[in-house]
Amino acid sequence: MDRIFAIGEKGTLHVLGIKLVGMNAENGGKLLISVIFIAASFLFARVLRFVAAKSLRGHQNIKVEFWTRQGITICLTLLIVIGVCSIWFDDPTRLSTALGLVTAGLAFALQKVITSLAGYIVILRGKTFNVGDRIVMGGVRGDVVALGFMQTSIMEMGQPPSVQADDPAMWVRSRQLTGRLVTVPNSKIFDEAVYNYTRDFEFIWEEMSLPISYKDDRIKVEDILLRVATKYQCKIDELKRQEIEELQRKFYITNLNDFQPKVYYRMTDNWLELSVRFITETHGIREVKDKMTREILFELENCKIGIASTTFEIVGLPKVKFELDPSTSLLNSPLARQTNGQPIQ
Repeated sequence: MDRIFAIGEKGTLHVLGIKLVGMNAENGGKLLISVIFIAASFLFARVLRFVAAKSLRGHQNIKVEFWTRQGITICLTLLIVIGVCSIWFDDPTRLSTALGLVTAGLAFALQKVITSLAGYIVILRGKTFNVGDRIVMGGVRGDVVALGFMQTSIMEMGQPPSVQADDPAMWVRSRQLTGRLVTVPNSKIFDEAVYNYTRDFEFIWEEMSLPISYKDDRIKVEDILLRVATKYQCKIDELKRQEIEELQRKFYITNLNDFQPKVYYRMTDNWLELSVRFITETHGIREVKDKMTREILFELENCKIGIASTTFEIVGLPKVKFELDPSTSLLNSPLARQTNGQPIQ
């Protein structure tokens, strides 16, 4: 063993007779302790994750499960950083000098990484979004399924027809999951706006537009839209009173009539457009609008009211005058010569 590892003068470490630059007995001991400490920390964290998984088995709240794992990961990281620094830098002066050099190098070489880490802190501190929220971040629409130190994973959803041409293009023409998992750097929150559908209020206001002819019974159509919207919208009495009061406090919504369906008119050159506004849950909007569309069409058919479309009305035609060229007349045609000049019956 002594032939393999040996300690020379001034405590330098030799392996097979080769001097290891910068390595001595003290550093070797610290390295061994660091490896043991890191391995023990990972083992301890794995035990904690196992216990947490057993304890939370069958728990319906995905956010609790996620933040339990996230808390274990954060504590493990802090424990390893503090432990390794305590092992290697017993002198505070050496520690401050090393931290200064490391910080300067990281700030230059890992700008994007540091910005993403700062974005992670801002997301948590500012409650920008949480796991399970439906957001738009970095041009990606969908549900947050994972939030890491550097990036956020979003289960992508389709886009409504009104924004179908946005980049990237979608093949799902509604707000339903596409099955595509998209990873977005946390640094995007500093460059673009983040839209959150569910942060403080898990309901949104939706609209459906219906064009009808000016000759049709608009009052009847409005009644149909209101009845169907009232049937399928989220019931105001089912909303938590605390959520409504919090919404009123944060967004200054003082009129509870905003939660009731309402129809708005808009005149165009070809038809009268009726838009019904109603409140519904953020998830499952396509199913709700599909049921509403089917019932509205059924009611319109019973009332003999059709959907308006672009039409053109011809109010008059100019007089048209034709002139026949004798050289191309019917009598001079090959067919007339074959019939011996007899008129064609």
